Amino acid sequence: MPTNILNLPDYKIIRVEENDHDYHITAEISNAPTVCMASSSERLIGHGRNAQVIRDIPTHGKRVAIYVDTRRWRCQDCGKTVMESLPAVNARREMTERLCKWIGLESMKRTFARLAEDTDLDEKTIRNIFRDYVNELEAQFRFETPLWMGIDEIYLIKPRCVITNIQNNTVVDVLTNRNKDTVAKYLFQMKHRDKVQFVAMDMWAPYRDAVTAVMPQAKVVIDQFHLIKMANEAMEKARKGIRADLDLKQRRGLMHDRFVLLKRQNELTDKEAFNLDGWMKNYPVLGEAKFERMRDVEPDYGIPADALGYCAFVAEPVIARPCKVAKRHELYEPPKNYGADINTLIELLEAGKL
Repeated sequence: MPTNILNLPDYKIIRVEENDHDYHITAEISNAPTVCMASSSERLIGHGRNAQVIRDIPTHGKRVAIYVDTRRWRCQDCGKTVMESLPAVNARREMTERLCKWIGLESMKRTFARLAEDTDLDEKTIRNIFRDYVNELEAQFRFETPLWMGIDEIYLIKPRCVITNIQNNTVVDVLTNRNKDTVAKYLFQMKHRDKVQFVAMDMWAPYRDAVTAVMPQAKVVIDQFHLIKMANEAMEKARKGIRADLDLKQRRGLMHDRFVLLKRQNELTDKEAFNLDGWMKNYPVLGEAKFERMRDVEPDYGIPADALGYCAFVAEPVIARPCKVAKRHELYEPPKNYGADINTLIELLEAGKL
């Protein structure tokens, strides 16, 4: 076993013991103190020892423990004692600096429990190192308050709010949850929040309530993705709504053609267009639902505002114009009190900003 297994020049390796899971390395400080820090005297004598166990980064797939017998020295002139300092050891924890840094990096992609097992440390210690590492990273970065902000969520054990910069396509922050109080508190603490012009979101009411309360100057924009998703869901409900009147062969055909119904007109092959035409002629209700979707959602039909006429449908005062198919089959219940927010989306599309 090489004597420099640690690759730490300030330590002198005395003995190395190895088993199936660990390296136990006995070492001492290479350079003992020669001067008293209090009196600058060089008359130092030994005054006891203190055994310490220092954890180090795993080597060869095994955990590493360094047993250091640090010496205490006493000055013969002033009588004060001084302990040997431990080079390359974290000041707050009994582990090397490189182990602390390694845990911080690995904790971003591995579980705390696994890291605790690989280093023979307590899981709470791993969690604290992770927290310190994240705080250190946050201190190095400055996020500019976006003019166009996006609010959405991601599911990590539970739903968590995600704040994004739409213009730069970057993630600003991920919150602990998506509750109104959490979102409002974060937005309130955001620097220059008065500069935010637009906030895009889905129809989760706490998002809009938080933005309205904290950023009254910002216009709320309903994300067109969610509107198109609802149009697709309405189309799917129309397809399922007529299955009861079909025989087994027709049901199977409709099942296989369900993705054809959701395609844009210019994406259909000749065969798919032929099948779609047959369904629309034989089943007028399904044809009407497809027509509504084609006219209101697909951008192939006119200017962007027309392409999102579906947005206008839910945005009209008191949502007065119900879709015939939606009314007949109860396909879609328009969201209430979101008319102005959807109109903002249409205005941005007409202005060519989206």
